[in-house]
Amino acid sequence: MKSMASSDAVKMLERELRDLFGARFQSLVIFGQRKHADGHAHAAGHADHAAGHGHEAPPTHTLAVVDSMTPDDLRACAVRVSAWHDAGLATPLLIADHEFAQSLDAFPLEFGAILADHSVVAGSNPFESLTVDPADLRRACEVQARSHLLHLREGFLETGGRADALSVLIVRSAAAFAALVVSIARLEGHETDDTASAARHLERTLGTPNSAVAEIAKLAGAHDISSADAERLFRPYLDAVERIVSYVDGWNAQ
Repeated sequence: MKSMASSDAVKMLERELRDLFGARFQSLVIFGQRKHADGHAHAAGHADHAAGHGHEAPPTHTLAVVDSMTPDDLRACAVRVSAWHDAGLATPLLIADHEFAQSLDAFPLEFGAILADHSVVAGSNPFESLTVDPADLRRACEVQARSHLLHLREGFLETGGRADALSVLIVRSAAAFAALVVSIARLEGHETDDTASAARHLERTLGTPNSAVAEIAKLAGAHDISSADAERLFRPYLDAVERIVSYVDGWNAQ
């Protein structure tokens, strides 16, 4: 099926959700549009199930807030998902009205990104007055940074010292590193989904201008790098992640 315009697709989604949920339907929002405009992948934590349907443009991400939902509601939505994908929509996030606020401390990075980049297309603003606690954001950034460091070290051991395997490790980990860089920038109040801007900000914050931060982050989406570049980059890459872990561990809100 040929993709319809994003606005038409969202209107279709709104109509169908209203039909399915009736009076229980509260709001529909689009999120991640600024990120898509910057050419970056969605980082809100769920898969782009629309990938593979031949869309040149990134799918439109939506979140619907309802009073309540049942297994029958989910089943009714499930049979429509394929048509939503064909229309250029990612699978919508469905949330009961009380769940988003109660989940902010559990998913401060993912839901914080939605708070920072959304527009209401139907109903009232479900996020009015909601904010992410800086302590929750710092803790999530620490988990993200420490996990990246552990996996980077583990991955290096698994290369067996082979430069070609090291190239694969660096390229495959670059997207996660770019997401970490954006998370740290958000922790610092530097709201951006532009990885290059976030990387420059982080280098200034760490006092390491022209370090590997920006160079590794821009590899997100790359297919490969040379073995020589991999051997040149890995040590400063590892050092940058170690610095990030130490920084986040000692971070205090101003």
